[in-house]
Amino acid sequence: MRGLGILFVILAAIGWGLSGGIGDILMERGWDPIVISFYRGAIGLVFFLIWLVISSSSKSERSGRFYLWAVLAGLGVAGNFTLYYTSIEASSVPVAATLMYTAPVFVLLISFVLRIEKSTIFKWSCVASVVAGIVLLTGAYNPDDVAVSALGVITGLGAGLAYTLFIFGFKRASKLGNPETILAVAFSAFCIALFLLADPGQLLAVWTSADIGWFILLGTVGAGVSFIFYLYGIRKTAPSTASMVAMVEPVTATLFGLLLLGDVLTLIQAVGMGVILITVTILSVKQA
Repeated sequence: MRGLGILFVILAAIGWGLSGGIGDILMERGWDPIVISFYRGAIGLVFFLIWLVISSSSKSERSGRFYLWAVLAGLGVAGNFTLYYTSIEASSVPVAATLMYTAPVFVLLISFVLRIEKSTIFKWSCVASVVAGIVLLTGAYNPDDVAVSALGVITGLGAGLAYTLFIFGFKRASKLGNPETILAVAFSAFCIALFLLADPGQLLAVWTSADIGWFILLGTVGAGVSFIFYLYGIRKTAPSTASMVAMVEPVTATLFGLLLLGDVLTLIQAVGMGVILITVTILSVKQA
């Protein structure tokens, strides 16, 4: 059963990794990042509602705090998806995926501020290592020849920060209700928020577009199936193992970008990416 749990986590991470490349393809075809994010979440919501209907979970307490945390989780994932695709548009899939993967560092820093985590030399060393990796990845060490635009860096890190909000919201809500209900509420809030921000013309155009298959694939592998697989997987997987397996996501995104989309990384950028991914994985395993 443990092996099955790991497999579910791997499949979820692959789905999230592929979603970056699929989003890049859609942006190349002229679709706005907000519209892409909206349909990724909206199609995912269909899966979560079906899961909610067929679920037999008995944990059904519903309080105002439950809905507050679930809605905050939804707004977090809305920001995560949108900023991630904006970062891809401004940089590349490998860079955006790696910057987004800094989310555990944001979790750590916020935990310091809220006094949830105790400050240690090891934790601050991890923060410093990730910052060094970001400098190498983005080319910030050479201001005259920066490899990644400021927009790409800011939105990539912003995607990680928004994912941090999702993590906090989901964890808080999970103490008050079941995960299928949390995802249904969270992604309902997600859809409302992005519907209000999206271009109405593009939202309608998707239904008659030749790209609708890409949107359905994106929502299925990048939200619906992947989130459900992940939640089932972590129930049967040790937290430390799940943290290590999660690296499959940025690796999948990077390979998709390099092999299929023609993205290019310099040796220094590759080193920076490696520093970030290895440090965050060590930190996540240690925290788990």
